[in-house]
Amino acid sequence: MMKSISTWKQELTKGAHAARLAALYCCTPDETPAQAARYAAVLDGLETTFGAHTEAGLYSAPGRTEIGGNHTDHQHGRVLAGSVNIDMIAAAAPNSLNQLRVQSEGYDLCVIDLDDLTARKEEENTTASLLRGECEAFRQRGAKLSGLDVYISSNVPKGSGVSSSAAFEVLVGVILNDCFMAEKVSPIAIAQIGQWAENVYFGKPCGLMDQMASSVGNIITIDFADKANPDVEPVQVDFSKAGLALCILDSGADHADLTDEYAAIPNECRAVAAVCGGEVLRDVPFETFLANIPACRKQCGDRAVLRAFHFYADNDRVPQQVAALREGDFDAFLQMVTASGDSSWEYLQNVIPAGYKEHQEVAVTIAAAKHYLGGKGAVRVHGGGFAGTVQAFVPVEMLADFKANMEKILGAGRCHVLSIRPEGGAVL
Repeated sequence: MMKSISTWKQELTKGAHAARLAALYCCTPDETPAQAARYAAVLDGLETTFGAHTEAGLYSAPGRTEIGGNHTDHQHGRVLAGSVNIDMIAAAAPNSLNQLRVQSEGYDLCVIDLDDLTARKEEENTTASLLRGECEAFRQRGAKLSGLDVYISSNVPKGSGVSSSAAFEVLVGVILNDCFMAEKVSPIAIAQIGQWAENVYFGKPCGLMDQMASSVGNIITIDFADKANPDVEPVQVDFSKAGLALCILDSGADHADLTDEYAAIPNECRAVAAVCGGEVLRDVPFETFLANIPACRKQCGDRAVLRAFHFYADNDRVPQQVAALREGDFDAFLQMVTASGDSSWEYLQNVIPAGYKEHQEVAVTIAAAKHYLGGKGAVRVHGGGFAGTVQAFVPVEMLADFKANMEKILGAGRCHVLSIRPEGGAVL
């Protein structure tokens, strides 16, 4: 929705969007002025970077938390995930250059020509590749693309395991959908477009969970058995009513230079599936996998076999977690969160990068969190693993001490207390 920039600023200052912001950021309307100021700031950034514009739109895409199903999505498995109340926001306005120009705070300006949207090998692993890929995906769906200037600001920590990359992809998708699609695509399609751009243009074989959680919003369970048409169901949960706080612990380790570690997991799982006659592990019954373990060990190696064991167990855990949450059985849910974390460390092996000795930040974070929880709540590696974050469900009566103790180890501001956001990618 485009409005004049002066109108947006007046509305934001007067609190006209307080109710909307309160819903997005899980707070009261009285607590929204800081969020309104963020949107005013991206409008300022838009004009400072690109010059005056007659009108602009405002957009948001949240970070996500993975609650169940660690590295199951790329094997067409099940996941449980939710959007959280930190996000990436943008102001977007038309230009007459037939270029998509994107300025993210703290990064170089990125410009792509809308007349040339073919994938470029030399652009792999760059922002330009994602932008070009998403524009091409929307063009294929009938979008009448034209020049656009975008200014982005984020409080989703980069490399933190709450998926700043997926938030970026969803944010771009929401903007392109709003600005150029006469017949809007669904949040699910926006997530699929982001994944396609990342797979085909960016060159990373990611799954779809991160984009889906950011795009769809709230807590959802997703079954990827039919990859083209994933089964998405809402799961209504209020962790605060269960006396639990959701904490995301930033280990301090960055995902940079770990692409090979991440790529090895789906590659090894697919190798095991191939030995067993399938494309992905979801194609292969567990009993068939068990019968073929000797051949899998010989052809794929023992780590691949252990990673397959993790997939089958964590994939089965997801519907059990969903059932426990719907029944209000939080003790059972927390036990399964712990079991998922243990399986990720022992079998999936995505806590410590291969060969790392001096730097095992995620492992230290898990150990410290378990110590301070003293057997209560639950702790698990979060997201892709190897770096980034750890997830903890903390009894609210322990939260203040837990946060203080973890930040003594990790550093101030590295224990993020988050809420589940009820909406995914959004047009303000």
